[in-house]
Amino acid sequence: MEIIAPKGTKDVLSNNAYKWQYIESEWAKICSEYGFKELRTPVFEATELFSRGVGDTTDIVQKEMYTFNDLGGRSITLKPEGTSPAVRAFIESNQYAQTQPTKYYYNTPCFRYEKPQEGRLREFHQFGIENFGTHSMLADAEVITLGYDFLNRMGIRDIELHISSVGCRKCRPLHRTALQDFLRPKLDCLCDTCKSRFDKNPMRILDCKSKEDQALVKGAPMMLDFLCDDCRNDFEQLKKHLDAVGIKYVVDPTIVRGLDYYTKTAFEFITTLLGAQGTVCGGGRYDHLIEEIGGPDMPGVGFGLGKERLISLMEKSGHDFGGDTDPQIFIAWIGDDAREYSFTLLHELRTAGIRAEMDTRERNLKGQMKYANKLRAAYTVVIGDDEVATGELTLKNMSNSEQTKVRREELTDAI
Repeated sequence: MEIIAPKGTKDVLSNNAYKWQYIESEWAKICSEYGFKELRTPVFEATELFSRGVGDTTDIVQKEMYTFNDLGGRSITLKPEGTSPAVRAFIESNQYAQTQPTKYYYNTPCFRYEKPQEGRLREFHQFGIENFGTHSMLADAEVITLGYDFLNRMGIRDIELHISSVGCRKCRPLHRTALQDFLRPKLDCLCDTCKSRFDKNPMRILDCKSKEDQALVKGAPMMLDFLCDDCRNDFEQLKKHLDAVGIKYVVDPTIVRGLDYYTKTAFEFITTLLGAQGTVCGGGRYDHLIEEIGGPDMPGVGFGLGKERLISLMEKSGHDFGGDTDPQIFIAWIGDDAREYSFTLLHELRTAGIRAEMDTRERNLKGQMKYANKLRAAYTVVIGDDEVATGELTLKNMSNSEQTKVRREELTDAI
C-alpha cells in the first residue's frame, strides 16, 4: 500500500523551499526593525487553553481542533492559532511583571480540521505578532503598519485594508440585545451552529459562511452604531494614526473576526486574487484575553498572517522571492588528480560564499556537463591535468558561451 501525505498537508520541496526561506528571513527582519522579539511555543498545548482563549462559540473550538488524550490521559490540542500560546507563555514566564509593552513575533505551524482550499490547509503556517501591555491606539496602528509594510515589501499591491471596532464589555451588551431582537424571528431558519451562538455570542452569527444565513442577517444592527464614547474615541484615534502615515483603509462594519477574544479594533487585509477566502492578514485588539487565560488584567493587540496564502499571492504577483538560488558555478573534472583539485577548489569557493557545485556521482565529462545544465549553473569550469599543473582555468558563461581565462586565485573575484 502506498503511503501518502495526510489530506490537507503538503510537502515543501526544494524547488519551492527557497520561497519560504525568503519570506521567513524578511519577516524576521521587519519584526526586528519594529522592535518585536521572537517567541517559539510548542506545537501542542492543553486543550483548555484554546477553549478558554479562543472561545467555545467559534468554529475552531466547535469543529476544527485536532484534540486527543495523551498517554497520561491529558487532553492535548495541536495549536490552531498563535495568540493563545503566546499569552500562555507570557503569563507562565512572568513577563507581565517586567516593563511593558512586551512585543513578540512568531513563525509557527498551526492545525485546523477544515476543508482544504487554496492558501489554507489542515496543517498551515502562520506569521504573527503580539503587543501586550498597552491600551494606546498607537500600538494598534503600529501593528497594522507592520502588516502593511511587510505586504508591500513582499510586492503585494492589489490589497485593501478593512478596519472596524467590535466594541467592549460596556457597549457590546447594547448591540447584543438589538441583534438578538433582530434575529429572534429568524432563529428557526438559522443553521444549528448559529442557533447555538444566539445566546452565547450572537455577533458570531454575522460571520457565518452559510449563504442562507448570510441572506437572513442582511440589515442586522452593526456594532459601529452602538459604540460607547471610549470605543468611538479609540476608533477615531486609530484612524487618525493611520491617516498620519498615509495608510488608506475602508471602514467595514461587517468585520467580526473568527475568534471570541477580540475587543475594539478589528482589521483585515483583503485581496480578490485568492478567491472567496480573500483575507491575507487579520487581527485586532483583545483587552481581556490575558486575564481570561489566568494572567493579570492586561490588554493586547496583534495579527496572524498565513504563509501559504502569502506565497500564493506573491506568485500571482510575479515576485522573484529574492532572486536566483541556482549554482553560480559548476566544476567539472577529468582524472583522479583533477578530482581532488576540484574538490579543494569547490570548498574554497563555498567558504567564500559562492554557490558552487560538482558531480558526486563521478560521471564522465559529457554527463557532468549535462548535469550542470540541469542545475542551471551560471558558469562552468573544466579541470584537467593542464589546469592542475598551471592553475589557469577557463571560465565559461553558460548563458552566452563566452569564455574567460582566469587564475585559480582570481576565480572567486571573477564569479
